[in-house]
Amino acid sequence: MKKKEVPQDKSNLESANFRELCYAVNENGEYTTENSTGWEPKTVALNNAIEEIKERIADAKSRVIAGETSPIEYYMELHKMDVGILASYVGFWQWKVKRHFKPSVFKKLSDKTLNKYADVFEISIEELKSMGR
Repeated sequence: MKKKEVPQDKSNLESANFRELCYAVNENGEYTTENSTGWEPKTVALNNAIEEIKERIADAKSRVIAGETSPIEYYMELHKMDVGILASYVGFWQWKVKRHFKPSVFKKLSDKTLNKYADVFEISIEELKSMGR
């Protein structure tokens, strides 16, 4: 695409003062770079992904309140992680992290273990236990 045709659609990226670097052809037919504030299809996809993340966070929070999961799952979702990423940060096997999602297991975790999670989430053990209430 030509440099003057690089999309400049409104997007969430624009409000964060973020620009995406694109390649375009200048007036001399040479490849160059141009900043873009967004492209409508990409904006729609980004908005959909953000909404899905918000829904997963809300679902995890309601499941913690209902006693169906531990705050670890909520904070994992809040920090946009999955079990594999969280496991690698805390140094546990994935199955062990999933086990820590069980409220009965979570209540029995040592402060040492809770501290690993709290450090990753950059919160205190008390905040982890209370889920920021």
